[in-house]
Amino acid sequence: MTILLTVLGIALFAVGLLFSIAWHELGHLSTAKLFGIRVPQYMVGFGPTLWSRHKGETEYGVKAIPMGGYIRMIGMFPPGEDGKIEARSTSPWRGMIEDARSAAYEELQPGDEKRLFYTRKPWKRVIVMFAGPFMNLVLAVAIFLGVALSFGFPTQTTEVAGVQKCVIAQSENRGTCKKSDPVSPAQAAGLKKGDKIVAFNGEPVADWASLSDHIRDTIGPATITVERDGQEQVLKATLAKNMVARKDSDGEVVPEKFVEAGYLGFEAKTEILPLTVPQSVDRMGDMLENGAESIIALPAKVPDLWNAAFSDGERKDDSPVGVVGAARISGEVLNLDVPTQNIIATFLMLLAGFNLSLFLFNMLPLLPLDGGHIAGALWESVRRNVAKLFRRPDPGPFDVAKLMPVAYVVAGIFICFTLLVLVADIVNPVKIS
Repeated sequence: MTILLTVLGIALFAVGLLFSIAWHELGHLSTAKLFGIRVPQYMVGFGPTLWSRHKGETEYGVKAIPMGGYIRMIGMFPPGEDGKIEARSTSPWRGMIEDARSAAYEELQPGDEKRLFYTRKPWKRVIVMFAGPFMNLVLAVAIFLGVALSFGFPTQTTEVAGVQKCVIAQSENRGTCKKSDPVSPAQAAGLKKGDKIVAFNGEPVADWASLSDHIRDTIGPATITVERDGQEQVLKATLAKNMVARKDSDGEVVPEKFVEAGYLGFEAKTEILPLTVPQSVDRMGDMLENGAESIIALPAKVPDLWNAAFSDGERKDDSPVGVVGAARISGEVLNLDVPTQNIIATFLMLLAGFNLSLFLFNMLPLLPLDGGHIAGALWESVRRNVAKLFRRPDPGPFDVAKLMPVAYVVAGIFICFTLLVLVADIVNPVKIS
C-alpha cells in the first residue's frame, strides 16, 4: 500500500507540474495572440514530441521531458544592422548571436513582417513576457487562499496544552528539571491543561500572538483569567525573568536567538484553523517575501548542497528542492498518517509553493528567463524616451540577441545548479516530518 500511495503521489505531482507549465505558457500565448504576434508552436515539455495537433496557425503539443515548456514566437530578435539575417561568423560569440537571430526568423512567412515580436511596443512585449510568470502567481495565490480560507493552517491558540513544572532557560535546550530550578509561575498559579486563557491583567486576549506579547512584556505579578469547565476563574501569578526565543518583526520565533523576557511556563495548544481574509493576505505576503529571500540566498546554499550530495553533510529543511525532490515529497505526503483533508491541504500547498517559485525565478532579470526579455524591453523604452526628450534620432529596438552569450553562461550555471540539486534529491533527499 505504501508503494502504491507513493507512486500515486508522484503521479499527482507530475500532473500538477504539467498543468502549471501549461498554465504558464498559456499566459504567453494568449497575450501574444492578443497583440497580433504569430505563434507557430505551443509546447509543454522538451525533447521528442509525444502528441501534437495543429489548430489554426499554431501547433499545440506535449513533449517527453516534463521539465518546462515554451511557445515559439516569430521575430523574437530584430534583424542585424543591415536589416537582414547576418551570415554565419567564425567567432563563437557572434555565432551564438546569429544562431538566436536566425531561429527567430526560421519560420517567417509572407505577411509576417507586421506580426513580429520585436516590432511590438515595449509595453506590449513586457506584458507578453510577464504574462507567463503572472499566471503562476495567480495559481499560487488561488490555491493558497483556497486552503487558508477553507481548511486553514496549524495555529497556536490560548488553550493550555501542558504546564512546565520549572523555569528552564530555552537556550539550555533541556526538558528535565533540576532541584535548583524554581517552580514555574504557571505551576505555582495553578494553571492546568485544558484551561483557556481569555484575559491577561484584565485585558481580553483573542489569540496566542497577543497573549505571548503580554507575557513577554511582564515580569512580576499578573492576573490570568481562564475558562475552566465553562466557568471563568482569575489566577494570580508572578512571572519570572527567563531567556526565551526572540521574535522577529513579523512575530515569528527566530531559532537559536534568545532574549530576556517575562516567562509564565506553559505550552499553547495548536489547532488547524481557517484564516480570515486579512490574515490570509498577510500570510501570502510573508510567503512572497520568504520566497524572494530564498531565491536571493540560493548561491549561499551551494556549499551545503554539495556537502549533502557528495559527502556526509546534513540536508537542511530549507535546502533547495528540485522537481525530483518535490515529487518524492508528494509521495511521502500521501503516506502520512493524518486525516485525508490534511493530506490534500499539504499537497495543494506544495503545488502552490512550486508555482510561487516559478514566478519568482522567472522574474530574475537574466536571459534566457522571462525577466531578461522584460528587462530588455524596459531598457529599449528608456533609450527611446531619452532620445525623444533630447530630440535625438530614434535608436531603434534594443537587440536582445547581443546578450545571448551571457544567456548561455547563465543557462549553463542554472543547468549545473539543477544537476547538483538533482543529485542531492536522490542521495540525500529532504524529508517531511
